[in-house]
Amino acid sequence: MKLSGAKDQSYMRLAIKEARKGLGRTSPNPSVGAVIVKDNEVVARGYHKKAGTPHAEINALAAAGELAKGATMYVTLEPCNHFGRTPPCSQALVKAGIDRVVVGMLDPNPLVAGSGIAHLKEHGISTMTGILEEDCHDLNRPFIKYITRSIPWVILKAGVSLDGKLSFVRGSGGAVTGPESHRAVHRLRNRVDAILIGRSTQEIDNPSLTTRLPGRKGRDPVRVVLDSNLIISESAKILHLTSEAPTILFTQKNVDAKKVARLVAQGVQVEMVPVDSGGGLSLKSVLRNLGERGITSVLVEGGSRVHGSFLRYHLIDEVQLFYAPVFAGDNGVSLLSGLSVDGGRKDAITLERIKVRRYGDDVMISGLISTDRH
Repeated sequence: MKLSGAKDQSYMRLAIKEARKGLGRTSPNPSVGAVIVKDNEVVARGYHKKAGTPHAEINALAAAGELAKGATMYVTLEPCNHFGRTPPCSQALVKAGIDRVVVGMLDPNPLVAGSGIAHLKEHGISTMTGILEEDCHDLNRPFIKYITRSIPWVILKAGVSLDGKLSFVRGSGGAVTGPESHRAVHRLRNRVDAILIGRSTQEIDNPSLTTRLPGRKGRDPVRVVLDSNLIISESAKILHLTSEAPTILFTQKNVDAKKVARLVAQGVQVEMVPVDSGGGLSLKSVLRNLGERGITSVLVEGGSRVHGSFLRYHLIDEVQLFYAPVFAGDNGVSLLSGLSVDGGRKDAITLERIKVRRYGDDVMISGLISTDRH
């Protein structure tokens, strides 16, 4: 049943707001929010805070107590109906005496796949699905891809000049965009599971790839470096951080075994993957490895060859480009390399669902890779 009124949509928006509180904290689970309404008043709210902890529905029921009996629950994702690290939410809703459940979207997880709704109906609970479904879907694109394909959602992010340059001088670092864009990037890092760069970017910038937010620490993503020949300096900043998130180096077989042992001894994780037909590391193998670790989202931050390779192999899902109002000129490094478009616009990789936003003097253009070309 998908008929809904303004009130149902209004309460679902509150549930979505709750769900957003868990973004970047729930992997490999989805971000879910729940609101309990009785006599046209919100009596409780809840969201999923972290994998292995109670789900949004359970937190909302705990907050509602006896008020849950005869009430309506609005939840962004279909309640689970299986035993995982926590008991089934569908059974808890029945036990609490919830009278009606309004669901944003069905769960794509094969372990659920409509069984949660079926269980509620079997026990006389009225259900409604598909309320603000697209908004709920947007909330959990990484989870949906991960649970259906076992690989993470991939975001290409870069700060560039108006002429599409990552830097002003080849071989040197330095930001092109302004401080407002930098803060936005750190908020993005705070929401993704991993951040990925190539060895050249690591060598030029020597970044820490941590999350730095004013007034709060934030959460560091897993740091991933692609280094085909394992030539990273052992004094690189990324290898000597005090962080709960690990650093993973992806390389190929037959690299220096002694260097691998030294890196592993200092806490770095070294993974060996095959090379592709072009001689670079197999990016598909890298994503499969990250998926096996429960990583549902990856932020690709460069450099030029890495961006080009991910796009060439159709591995990017979303793009966020921050444009500074400057021209870098011929000495700068281009956003992409190794990507050719032979047939003009009709063969170009394009974006859909485009959004434009200002960050200080910079302009951010974001969108999803068009499914026609993906």
